[in-house]
Amino acid sequence: MSSPSKRREMDLMKLMMSDYRVEMVNDGMQEFYVYFHGPNESLYQGGVWRVRVELPDAYPYKSPSIGFVNKIYHPNVDEMSGSVCLDVINQTWSPMFDLVNVFEVFLPQLLLYPNPSDPLNGEAAALMMRDRPAYEQKVKGELSSLSLHQLILLRWFLFCVTLF
Repeated sequence: MSSPSKRREMDLMKLMMSDYRVEMVNDGMQEFYVYFHGPNESLYQGGVWRVRVELPDAYPYKSPSIGFVNKIYHPNVDEMSGSVCLDVINQTWSPMFDLVNVFEVFLPQLLLYPNPSDPLNGEAAALMMRDRPAYEQKVKGELSSLSLHQLILLRWFLFCVTLF
């Protein structure tokens, strides 16, 4: 087993042993989903997002690809694709970082401190700069609809489980 594949396996196991729910895609270790909770003391507190993670063959020397699957209103997240604009992942990634850093440091920092001057969602960035209270209200509204959607899915799941 080569060094990058050992590291990929070790980092994934470390993430799975943390407080994050990890859902594998296929049998490989290169693509998976992580359920990420909005950080406390942020506009996103109480939300849960499914984040798609793809590890390149050269991981950890090359950064993982990170994207939100369910909708999030944020200046640095593309509303259509869920792609994240985060320098530490896109430009300054180092093999010293691991997957736990992404979910315990980098994504929480992104949600706590949006950067409207480097947007992927121009509408969110403009609203944030022009009218901060309206931006905060929009985030909270999106979060409420997200929570309702998650509740419906949970009830459907529980209903299906009782059938079997």
